[in-house]
Amino acid sequence: MGNELKTVLFKDALQERYLSYALSTIMSRSLPDVRDGLKPVHRRLIFAMRELHLNARSAPKKCARIVGDVMGKFHPHGDVAIYNTLVRLAQDFSLRYPLIEGQGNFGNVDGDNAAAMRYTEARLTEVAEAIMEGLDEACVDFRTTYDGEFQEPIVFPGKFPNLLANGSEGIAVGMATSIPPHNVGELCDALIHLVDHPEVSVRELVNFVQGPDFPTHGVLVDSKESIVSAYETGRGSFRLRASYEEEPLKNGQYQIVITEIPYQVEKGKLMERLVDLVLTKKIPMLSDVQDESTDEIRIVLTPRSRSIDAAMLMSALFKHSDLEVRFSLNMNVLDSRHMPRVMSLKEVLSLFLDHRVEILLRRTKFRLEEIAKRLATLDGYLIAYLNLDRIIQIIREEEDPKALMMAEFKLTDFQAESILNMRLRALRKLEEMELRTEHTKLKEEAVKLNRLLGDEKERLNFIKDEFREIQKKFGAENKILGPRRTKLVEATEDVDVPFEAMVEKEPITVVLSKKGWIRSFKGHAVEASEIKYKEGDDEFLTLKAETTDRILLFSTTGRFYTLQGSMLPPGRGFGEPVRMLLEMEQTEEILSIRAYTPQAEDTYLVASTDGRGFLVRAKDVVAQTRNGKHVLTVKDGIQAKLCEKLHGDHVAVVGQNHKLLIFPITEMPTMMRGRGVMLQRYKDGGLSDVTTFNLADGLRWTRKNKSTVEKNLTPWLAKRAAPGRLPPPGFPRNNSFHEG
Repeated sequence: MGNELKTVLFKDALQERYLSYALSTIMSRSLPDVRDGLKPVHRRLIFAMRELHLNARSAPKKCARIVGDVMGKFHPHGDVAIYNTLVRLAQDFSLRYPLIEGQGNFGNVDGDNAAAMRYTEARLTEVAEAIMEGLDEACVDFRTTYDGEFQEPIVFPGKFPNLLANGSEGIAVGMATSIPPHNVGELCDALIHLVDHPEVSVRELVNFVQGPDFPTHGVLVDSKESIVSAYETGRGSFRLRASYEEEPLKNGQYQIVITEIPYQVEKGKLMERLVDLVLTKKIPMLSDVQDESTDEIRIVLTPRSRSIDAAMLMSALFKHSDLEVRFSLNMNVLDSRHMPRVMSLKEVLSLFLDHRVEILLRRTKFRLEEIAKRLATLDGYLIAYLNLDRIIQIIREEEDPKALMMAEFKLTDFQAESILNMRLRALRKLEEMELRTEHTKLKEEAVKLNRLLGDEKERLNFIKDEFREIQKKFGAENKILGPRRTKLVEATEDVDVPFEAMVEKEPITVVLSKKGWIRSFKGHAVEASEIKYKEGDDEFLTLKAETTDRILLFSTTGRFYTLQGSMLPPGRGFGEPVRMLLEMEQTEEILSIRAYTPQAEDTYLVASTDGRGFLVRAKDVVAQTRNGKHVLTVKDGIQAKLCEKLHGDHVAVVGQNHKLLIFPITEMPTMMRGRGVMLQRYKDGGLSDVTTFNLADGLRWTRKNKSTVEKNLTPWLAKRAAPGRLPPPGFPRNNSFHEG
């Protein structure tokens, strides 16, 4: 008889197997248990170390031996994965309260790996012992290991609130968990308060658990409302920054020293990023960076000059490096029924508290059973002392002394067996007195334990005492582990870092060709012969600017577009089509280019072909997107004509009808957007050119490279929107103030 073949749809087979894999990943690998805060591999690792008697006071053993025991007895997976878990549980920069004490090279905050397992040794810490306290007292269930040869606990008693104290991270199928570490002293305060006030809100609990407490210190920059919201929903993020201080140097100079870096940021990679920012001059304010760290973090930042504001420099570095990170909160954990769900801070603490109550009940019942057994044994011993001669006679003379003793003295099988196994030295009178004392004490203990079982208030007071014990052992009184490491700072607005501070200031010459190709050359002394164009193309507009400037481009649709001077294509080659850099219409053309700096406070005069225009401040035309900013409104058949920088007290307008009009600049409105007002009225044609000037200096125009100034301008002075008069003799025939 061979194996029967069964036809199954591939979809059904895949679905069944994928579901099994997903459940296995969620329940047996990636998500921690809310009761002890551990995943199976962590639990098996420290349980195996306990079985090897590697407590906090014993001599450590080779990690290779530990990994071998874990893999052979409890966790049949790769030795590398098990050793990596062991290493992380021993790193004081990974865990707030390490569960393993390592000897040897266990890696560092630079990101260097630990030494091979054959070189390192380890043992448990007192924290791990607290998590497993009571394991031999039948307070948790055990299950058989993968091969059925040994027993392993399903969960630990968890006297130490490990889930929140050390945090946890993991990625399962379709879900993940991310829990930051917290201060155990604060957690114990919150748990004690929760015992006394079961209806407490998360907002009240945050008065105790103020926020995460990371092992690598740092500064938590978040508002209380943000922290409360994250803990209420079980989802959110925390903004964590490096700590720094200013160190004064000679001659008024100073340097910035990073003393703490954010959690899980590798110092080596952080240094690479900071050095890259210096070399690429992405942050010109930063001149140099040096790593002077020993056992303590010390990264020295040198500003380019003493006039640079330290807060501004750090604000830029926070944005461009991992000196500031966001640590996500996703309290997705397994509850007591092994069901995954996202919990609030109160839910996590409440379920941990419920677990501790259950552990107390099971430990109490176990202890009462042990006391009952011991009292039965002691009762048998005391009967033996009262009838010692007869007991000895029975043992010496009878073939079945056990049965006869049970019948004659009304002993149980267990009591008779205990008497038969008694050593001769125990027959001393002193031993009888000790047994009677022990009997009395056990009776008293049993009374207390029974009262504990029957009184909920007694149980809760006992649990509060346990939390106080943990707090005393690992909280503020423990000078190494106890004090809060991560400082809490109320979120404030970041120091605004101007764009100019982020770019190395250098002179450039911007060139726009007639066919719309744009590029920039270094320096202002660029010879026209050095500039090459594509065949059929030629120079259109040039502009001397700085890399820190914003380049404003005004188009025929009345839009202003903005490009960063430092981001323009370089002068080598032909540049790039400006249409590729901006979202322009197909028929749209660039009319002028201007350099904008916030300090200049420039004003522009914009005008359309129908003779309308207005004044607009330069800061109001800077666009934040590739679509530009619509400033001058034009109707069908009308286009924007020009954009002139304002420098004077009068406006001169010349139309296509060869008539000139001059009027005071005060007659022009300042607007942010619109059609504007009529500058000059026309019967035929439209606007040709506009300029602004100081009346006292006279009106200047250029014809055939010859400059002319006309100071007697009274005939052309009039109100705005007048038709104007024929210009003075010698005025350019192309109706422009700059012929050619």
